Amino acid sequence: MKKGIRNTAVLFTITWLSILLLACGNQATTPAAGAEDSKAATETTETTETTETTTAAEETNEGETRVFKDWTGHEVEVPVNPKRVIYHGEVTGDLLALGVVPVGILRQDGTVYDDQVAQAEDVGFPISVEKALALNPDLIIFSNSDETQYDQIAKVAPTVTFDSFGSIEDRMRILGDLLNKKQEAEDWITNHQKATEEMWKQLHENGLKEGETASVFTMYPGNRLFVMAGAGLPQLLYGKDGLKPTAEIQKVLDEDMGFVEISTEKLSEFAGDRIFILDPVTDDAKQSTKELLDSSIWKNLPAVKEGKVYRFNIVKASSDALSREWLLQELPKQMIQ
Repeated sequence: MKKGIRNTAVLFTITWLSILLLACGNQATTPAAGAEDSKAATETTETTETTETTTAAEETNEGETRVFKDWTGHEVEVPVNPKRVIYHGEVTGDLLALGVVPVGILRQDGTVYDDQVAQAEDVGFPISVEKALALNPDLIIFSNSDETQYDQIAKVAPTVTFDSFGSIEDRMRILGDLLNKKQEAEDWITNHQKATEEMWKQLHENGLKEGETASVFTMYPGNRLFVMAGAGLPQLLYGKDGLKPTAEIQKVLDEDMGFVEISTEKLSEFAGDRIFILDPVTDDAKQSTKELLDSSIWKNLPAVKEGKVYRFNIVKASSDALSREWLLQELPKQMIQ
């Protein structure tokens, strides 16, 4: 699956039907005696000024448009300050991390952000033109390169394509630009990079060795085994200071692919020093996972023998910003014994 030529049916069969694809607060201080009232007054004044400035800016931008060049080359006239956004794709949590709650989404139950999108309309797959029209959007973000679908929904509202397989930093900056949330995007990236560095430091201090390799596997209905490479959890694992892909997985990455299907006989060729299992959603895929983990091929893998196997809910261990934040907390819980 290469960027720019993703087949829609394959992508969303893998991503949504099996949900294959797959994210510290500041400590309070007590003000010195006699300074609290002054500090509160200053904060109130600053907050009022900031709110007034923000409101004025939003009013100034109301109704204004600009031209935005999207992932697949369309030059689209979009609102400067969009209010009613439909996001159709895999990384809804990216928008939520920027403070934007879409009015319409491609729903995926069981995410770490379910409660935040409880009121959003499910626009379905393929995206329903009728449902989209009823939501009266002023912007549609479409994580696909299917021109036929694009032409249909672009008649509803300004529509831009978006590469949900890009790096999380690229995605956040593009969305920050598109949604008039540039500063929020930069703040999130800075905080995320710091939190990621701290997590890997913690793991290295607790037994993770430099150069260790990792593999991510999941089962798809029909007893099909997939290796995740450039999408979801591996994007975090193979980042700076993290684990390394095996040689076979590196070949997949070199071909700019998000995942690849393999036979169980090839497990040993792809298996790393540490193995991550993404537990599937459907009952038949769960049964296939159980059979795989009970097999002699699996039990003879070095990582399995050494107890270096970690299991994650496939929906929560996704690649969006909020799921990434969740993963930064969950990885140490599993890997530090």
